[in-house]
Amino acid sequence: MNNDEQLRTPLFDAMVQLAESKKISFHTPGHKSGKGISTRFRKFVGNKIFSIDLTTLDEVDSLQKPKGVIKEAQALAAKAYGAERSYFLVNGTSVGNHAMILTACDPNTKVIVSRNAHKSVIAGLILIGAEPIFVKPKVDTQLKLTLNTTFEDIKATIENNPGAKVLFLTSPNYYGVCVDLKKIISYAHEKGLAVLIDEAHGPHLKFHKDLPISALEAGVDMCVQSTHKIIGGMTQASMLHARGERVNLNILTNILKLVQTTSPSYILMASLDLARMQIATEGEKLLSKTIKLAEEARTKINKIPGITCFDKEIIAKYNLGDLDITKLTITVKDIGLTGYQVSQLLNTKYGIQVEMADPFHILVIVSIGDRRDDLKMLVSALEDIAITENQLKLTSIDDIQLPVFDNKVAMTPREAFFDKNRFVTINESAGKVCSEIITVYPPGIPILVPGEIISEEMVDYLKKMIDLGATIDGLNEDNTHIGIVDR
Repeated sequence: MNNDEQLRTPLFDAMVQLAESKKISFHTPGHKSGKGISTRFRKFVGNKIFSIDLTTLDEVDSLQKPKGVIKEAQALAAKAYGAERSYFLVNGTSVGNHAMILTACDPNTKVIVSRNAHKSVIAGLILIGAEPIFVKPKVDTQLKLTLNTTFEDIKATIENNPGAKVLFLTSPNYYGVCVDLKKIISYAHEKGLAVLIDEAHGPHLKFHKDLPISALEAGVDMCVQSTHKIIGGMTQASMLHARGERVNLNILTNILKLVQTTSPSYILMASLDLARMQIATEGEKLLSKTIKLAEEARTKINKIPGITCFDKEIIAKYNLGDLDITKLTITVKDIGLTGYQVSQLLNTKYGIQVEMADPFHILVIVSIGDRRDDLKMLVSALEDIAITENQLKLTSIDDIQLPVFDNKVAMTPREAFFDKNRFVTINESAGKVCSEIITVYPPGIPILVPGEIISEEMVDYLKKMIDLGATIDGLNEDNTHIGIVDR
């Protein structure tokens, strides 16, 4: 990779040049470079940001049909990541998941999907009408953590479903746990399957030897990454990378025209241009510091009585792929508090906000933007919580079991979603066919998918999550009713 070439930022440079030309604007956006923006807004963020809030113009190209600086910026991203073609996304990785599925699948295509897929993957299956064949991820019952899928389970599923055409996996998952990409992709290709990877949490992996192998390095056909989650993109800014051997890139290009907005944010696209430049030219240095901070914090957290933060030993235990060590999954259940309680304490008492919480853990993402003092404050706060917050102990936490993803399937997600449906109380729902995507959010992994039969165990789990104050997406506003197929 030519680092001098990767220093270029063609889209951002063109935007700055246009802003500095101070041309009279009779085009959108209506605030006209900030002149019409709310005074309070302008006072807080300054003037310059509005001067680069642009629309499709000759100088700054068009995302729908790039032929100038956006085309150049995407080509630089493809070179940096090792893709045949890369695409800027302005609706997050979710729209990338939709586009990958719509490109690789036809209606009724059988798709092997790891059951820890994000809700956007299920949405893509609903849109195209494909039939998912789910593979259960491994679960650590002691940590009470859903991990990822093994090569052995994927291989067995491929062998048992010779009609499957596509394999869709999530790697790394929210907790940094990766599948064995090289082994799985090689086997899937040998069996004639295209491989798609939701690599939302992996835009940094390519740029440091101590991180897991990236999907593109392992030979994937398409993958999508949340540039905004881990490296220097702004929220909603992601990239989709593709190779054309098993994927029709012309179809992919046309699909993206359908599912992406015709009024993309140039500020988000500029952040992608700059984030690619930064990680391609400084990634090793920046990530070395990030990894060191994460590992120092992990060591200190594991010395706190009752609190643990697992390391790569869990990968060997379950024969998985690898672990992104910049993710700190901090298990707090042994101090008698839920992850939700610890997250709230960190926020309100210590001024620390974590990425997510579940009943047993909090998740901390350590990135190129973190500083040593930030991690010191986190460790100090956890030490304090472990000692002083005994009065909050929740005695029934050990009674909460993870969903086992053994739900029986009655119909495809599309059939259930578009069939006649109605809402019933959660207590009445057992035995009925779910019509909605039900997730505890974050991480956004569906605990129920449209077409699955709602079990008594799932009803119990949902009620416990509601009692704990979890954010549940897919229920009614009051978290009292659930959508079912009305048959």
